[in-house]
Amino acid sequence: QVQLVESGGGLVQPGGSLTLSCVVSGVVFSNHPMGWYRQAPGKQRELVATISLGGAKMYRDSVKGRFIISRDNAKKMVNLQMNSLKSEDTAVYYCNFYRNDWDQFTNWGQGTQVTVSS
Repeated sequence: QVQLVESGGGLVQPGGSLTLSCVVSGVVFSNHPMGWYRQAPGKQRELVATISLGGAKMYRDSVKGRFIISRDNAKKMVNLQMNSLKSEDTAVYYCNFYRNDWDQFTNWGQGTQVTVSS
């Protein structure tokens, strides 16, 4: 069974940084494009960043230049380095595979809470 375990969230002041990590088990990790997603209170889950099998990266406009996604296939891990954090980045962050139909996924980890506040 596929398991996704996120960590690294916390409370940070505006302008601060956090690095999120996600360990994936139960699947051949290197065969899958991966993504980071987030869900703010009262809002739908949204795609934040993706990384392909070859390492190509994509970001939503609001985090471009501030977030960096990376993957370590040997450790079956995907990371999200978040810099210059803003209050609007406050959300629960999740990792998962990336496909066009990601919003139909039913298997999600517990997520990690990121709160940006002074």
